[in-house]
Amino acid sequence: MSVVVQPINCTLKASGESSTDAMIAVVKSAFEDKGAQVEQTIRIASLNIKPGVTSDEGDGDDWPHVREKILAADILLLGTPIWMGQAGSIAKRVMERMDAFLSETDENGRMPSYGKIAVAVIVGNEDGAHGASAQIFQALNDVGWTIPAIGVCYWVGEAMGSTDFKDLDETPEMVAKTARMLASNAAHLAALLKAENYPG
Repeated sequence: MSVVVQPINCTLKASGESSTDAMIAVVKSAFEDKGAQVEQTIRIASLNIKPGVTSDEGDGDDWPHVREKILAADILLLGTPIWMGQAGSIAKRVMERMDAFLSETDENGRMPSYGKIAVAVIVGNEDGAHGASAQIFQALNDVGWTIPAIGVCYWVGEAMGSTDFKDLDETPEMVAKTARMLASNAAHLAALLKAENYPG
């Protein structure tokens, strides 16, 4: 059973090449090798995603369109850089907007994210990948997403260094290996839940 992946790039850059894009590309390739359909990446910084905790914050808010895209997929792939040792502010805004799921339940108490998988990719040239994944997975699980085994693929450069992931000559083997495991586990679990969702 083929599954659909929706990548979300939470780089702080509205345009141009980012290391988050480069890491998403590694995991995208791994998903495609597993037969998954990967949708076009949505770059949040290029949109007007208003602050708030509802699914529509009014005139000019681009979140309703993004929400529709992520809920049409079976797997959410959330990519963020590390800034100041934490997940970036744009990733946090995306997660804050999903707080609305708590009040958007069906007759069985299931949020719209029930039966869907969330995975993350994290890049930075400073420490913080473990802390960022902990933040992301706690927040996403709180609003109904399922996290698979090996649900994060990350790369951090040398402490206090200046090398970016996008500037590496090749993908480090451990990153590629983790990406393959992430894609395999996430696609497998997504297919199971697609066939039979949580009862609620």
